Amino acid sequence: MHTRSTPVSDQRPIAHPHSRLHLHLAKTTEEIHEAQRLRYKVFGEELGAHLNKEIPGHDTDLFDIHCDHLLVRTHDAGEVIGTCRLISPEAAKSAGGYYAEGEFSLTQLQHLRTGMIEIGRFCIHPDYRSGSVMALLWSGLGQYIAHRQYLYLIGCASISMHDGGHNAANLYQQLSAKHTMPEEYRTTPLHPLPYQKLASGKPAVIPPLIKGYLRAGGHICGEPAWDTDFNVADLLFLLPMTRLNKRYGRTFLDPYRTTEGFH
Repeated sequence: MHTRSTPVSDQRPIAHPHSRLHLHLAKTTEEIHEAQRLRYKVFGEELGAHLNKEIPGHDTDLFDIHCDHLLVRTHDAGEVIGTCRLISPEAAKSAGGYYAEGEFSLTQLQHLRTGMIEIGRFCIHPDYRSGSVMALLWSGLGQYIAHRQYLYLIGCASISMHDGGHNAANLYQQLSAKHTMPEEYRTTPLHPLPYQKLASGKPAVIPPLIKGYLRAGGHICGEPAWDTDFNVADLLFLLPMTRLNKRYGRTFLDPYRTTEGFH
């Protein structure tokens, strides 16, 4: 496995108020493996996803070698405790498409592709889910987007199907009234969730990542897809940077902003 051909030039930790943590982009193959091991722990061991077993104990796929990987580490042990994957327009072209295209038809988003970045494989170690790691990952994502001047953010946000899909169906119906993109930005799931049969009308439990998208100003692009490998329902979110919630934008960028940045 090789790192992507476009290097990350500045690997120094980004300054932040939590002295026990630091944030950087993966530079080496081993650092990517660290992200993959955390992903395996969360998605494979904790959530029971059916993962690629090419490297035991690692969650790997064909996108990894093309992407940037954002990492949060502990200062004391240097352990990777948070990660997300960044698929730029260039990485998507190199990989043959965005990850989301395995679940949704993005035909109506074609005109956005040159300025559209996708995030995915967003996960945090179970011992560090207090909010600090999530905030730091969002902050790093904001700096990454601002430096490269991307205009649109997309990402699949997952809802567990362990309850048979009822919460996922309820959540889609709950969000669809006020948080759906206009018709010209709609996407179609390739394996749709039969949400109408599963919805019970009960108030939905909203996963933290989806709360983050909503607070930032993101909207869903249509009906959920059913990812049978991960046993989740996925909603595709789209966030035009021009619609970034101003209040959330300060959280998205300012608390950990540094003159160093990463490039």
